[in-house]
Amino acid sequence: MSIIEKAVERLEQLQRASGAADVSQREEPQGEILTVAPVREEAPVVKAAAEEPAVAVAPAPAPAVAPNPDRFVEIDLDRLNSVGIVTPNAARSLIGDEYRIIKRPLLRNVQGKGASAVKNANLIMVTSSLPGEGKSFSSINLAISMAMELDHTVLLIDADVSRPWVLNILGLPPRKGLMDVLTSNDIELGDVLLKTNIEKLSLLPAGTPHPRATELLASDSMNTLLAELADRYSDRIIIFDSPPLIVTTESRVLATHMGQVVMVVESNKTTQAAVKQALSTIDACPVRLMLLNKSQQSGSGSYGYGYGYGYGYGYGHAPRDNA
Repeated sequence: MSIIEKAVERLEQLQRASGAADVSQREEPQGEILTVAPVREEAPVVKAAAEEPAVAVAPAPAPAVAPNPDRFVEIDLDRLNSVGIVTPNAARSLIGDEYRIIKRPLLRNVQGKGASAVKNANLIMVTSSLPGEGKSFSSINLAISMAMELDHTVLLIDADVSRPWVLNILGLPPRKGLMDVLTSNDIELGDVLLKTNIEKLSLLPAGTPHPRATELLASDSMNTLLAELADRYSDRIIIFDSPPLIVTTESRVLATHMGQVVMVVESNKTTQAAVKQALSTIDACPVRLMLLNKSQQSGSGSYGYGYGYGYGYGYGHAPRDNA
């Protein structure tokens, strides 16, 4: 074989080798595409997984924050003061001084400093013989005055479930409350308690009227609720604005749980016979005090709703002829 022939043969070998390399290079990128493609397909999945926490976390704060505004109510203190109700922001007044005197024996019993120990002394019911004597007005004044004390918090309960009036006087709309707790397993006490802009005062509305209110107030559920109210906070005073004693039976049932009862007596209107009859219905209560309301005193002027105030207190004694 000549040199030329050898050169041609060598060239053909190089071409064949070059052709095989081209085929290999053309096939290998196809292999890379097959291996890389799954990675590109998985990338959106990885990205979506990374975005899931943001979607799941976003609504989480809502349940924790939402209930608080619903349980806080703003009371117009200037309005209350203008109608003769004691308020923390008002200047010293005659009515404020009178309620300081009225609350003092009640507080002594709560603190265990009275003549004798009183069971459930922090459960105080405010009632009257008949409608219209000013018991709700007196309940609110007494509750706010006590809330101004340094050592106590106060819960005011509208227990006049047939004719609730506390929220109305305070300028607040009706809300769920006591009756709803007693009739529904889904409503807890904490769901209906209202915080107010008076620092140490909370409210429990009467709630939805119920035809069997008397039975509910005498039920085991009510007993459990009262025990919880009395024992949960040692410094808490619970004031019940209850129905009149003579025309309803609910207040008589409530009185069996109370440590102290304040009976509001309208001056120059409520008869001595009515007062004696009312007192006879709450014999079980260890402490019964009386508050003489709407009395006209020299220089006292008159306060909200045309009321003037006098006071008197004793243990189960009926007022004298001016009752």
